[in-house]
Amino acid sequence: MSQILDQAVEDSRIVSNPAAGLDLPRIDHEERRYLTPHQVDILAKAAEHHAVLVYTLAYCGLRFGEAAALTVADVNLDRDRLRIHRSATVVDGKIVVSSTKSNKGRDVPLPQFLADMLAEHIGHHAADALVFPDSRGGHMRSNNVRRRWWDRAVKASGVPEGLTPHELRHTAASLAISAGASIKAVQRMLGHSSAALTLDRYGHLFDDDLGMVAQRLHNLARPHST
Repeated sequence: MSQILDQAVEDSRIVSNPAAGLDLPRIDHEERRYLTPHQVDILAKAAEHHAVLVYTLAYCGLRFGEAAALTVADVNLDRDRLRIHRSATVVDGKIVVSSTKSNKGRDVPLPQFLADMLAEHIGHHAADALVFPDSRGGHMRSNNVRRRWWDRAVKASGVPEGLTPHELRHTAASLAISAGASIKAVQRMLGHSSAALTLDRYGHLFDDDLGMVAQRLHNLARPHST
């Protein structure tokens, strides 16, 4: 809001910015939940024929609307990449397909096991066909998904109670960091506007790597001491 008002001052629409110098309220960050690869497997099994969607959310970090808008043409199996450039959201009860939250397209890497699953899942469908359509062939809606099968799969799998599809983005970040991805790589995968945002949300996950960094620095400085 302050930035908008600053622009209004610059455009001579208002004399001064009434929001300038205000103390911002403290933002309380919710506790994020992360699934292990084993828990993802159990959840995917409980989701039955929706397993590929569970794996895609957990290993690629797509927002739900991005997964809902994904088409066969966006799946590049030659490069093991997903092209994310659209999002399907509900506005006034209707699906609206628009650009992603950051207004920028991005390529998301596919683990080989998931690329194989997607290849079988999409088969020979047309390029403009949705990868994850709803039961009627249209775009998925988060509320319908949760009501029809997601909440039941969460309960049956024993993963944290009340887990939502969006929370699998946190799992994707955690798994990518565990696999050695840098903050910049995680930022690009998740489509964050800046690495600072990614670091603010997931920087604590890198703390577990400090011991490994110390050992590698030791080996670099004293290569013949071990």
